[in-house]
Amino acid sequence: MQRTIEKLASERRAAEANLRETLAELRRISESLPPLIQRLSAPSAAPAKKLFGGSSGNELGEIRSALAETAAAVKTLAEAAVRQTEAQDALSDVRDKLWDAEGNNHVGMIFKSMEWRVDRLSTAYEDASALMKTFAHLRDQLGRLLAAVEGKNLPTPAHLGPILEPLEDWRYLRFENRFRGTEAEIRKQQIAFLDDFPPGGRILDLGCGRGEFLELLAGKGFHAEGVDLNAEMIAVCRDKGLTVERGDLLEHLAARPDASLDGIFSSQVIEHLPPAALRRMIELSFAKLRPDGRILLETVNPLSVFALVHIYFLDLTHRTPVHPQALQFLLEAAGFSAVSVRFGSEMEEEKLRNIPPSDESSAVLNRNFDRLNTLLYAPPNYSVRGRKC
Repeated sequence: MQRTIEKLASERRAAEANLRETLAELRRISESLPPLIQRLSAPSAAPAKKLFGGSSGNELGEIRSALAETAAAVKTLAEAAVRQTEAQDALSDVRDKLWDAEGNNHVGMIFKSMEWRVDRLSTAYEDASALMKTFAHLRDQLGRLLAAVEGKNLPTPAHLGPILEPLEDWRYLRFENRFRGTEAEIRKQQIAFLDDFPPGGRILDLGCGRGEFLELLAGKGFHAEGVDLNAEMIAVCRDKGLTVERGDLLEHLAARPDASLDGIFSSQVIEHLPPAALRRMIELSFAKLRPDGRILLETVNPLSVFALVHIYFLDLTHRTPVHPQALQFLLEAAGFSAVSVRFGSEMEEEKLRNIPPSDESSAVLNRNFDRLNTLLYAPPNYSVRGRKC
């Protein structure tokens, strides 16, 4: 559609140029007529008796010559007027086609805009639902606080904490809804991870968030459990009927019996942890997995400049970007074997395009494009997998 619009716009410009040339010709003809009219109006040519009677041959010839030139000019003027009409018709036709094409394109833009607005409304609905639950919780907390004040028991930080905490949890849930992507998009990205865990095993999702991977696990017959510190996230998961617990990840892992899990999964969590906490989480995970148990940790890829700028730095709660080789080393140091790094989907739409090869200079330029693409548009996410022997 865009190419059609550009072609019609070019035709419109050509038609307009033709019209301007025709108008210029009409002006030239118009400017040539006054001298002829002046000659016809001269005293020597005015009296009729001189024209048919005693006029000289020179005067009669001059009049005839002027009339002939006038007739020729009028003929040229008529032809130019015809061309002007044709040019105007052509311009109108091109404009009509252009307007039709732009109108059709505008309809497409409207549908895209409507689709975008539907997505935004869906996100707003999720935000509003979470907010209503938060308000209900706050109303209960404020009622208790009011009762304490009426009883002349001054509130302490312990009383105020439960009131402020849900607001912070709701704020981060709202952030996730807006910037992480829809739940359907996350499930689509994570469905491939199911093949990394033993069928039917007991899998723990550390930092389960809105529960997308727990839903996938439950749908494939796994025994899925999740833990998250955010109360609003836990509420979303429980509304879906998922098995989740609110709590600190390290404390939850430490309380688990050793060798009680077949798999541990964590997505977009470890970048929120300080290095010491990350090492402790990996060590605890090794202890809690059964022999042949699997671990899979996914995070933002710091080897991608795009991911750092548009994903990592977008979230103010991120603590430390984790290099793929560093995460691989941490798993190996904790005792995991067959540790491997896998990168997510390529960013084909954002990459610089190669030019058609023609000589050595174009080949060099394309190699430089490839290097830039590797630096700027590497996959935005990666995961590291390991197995407990």
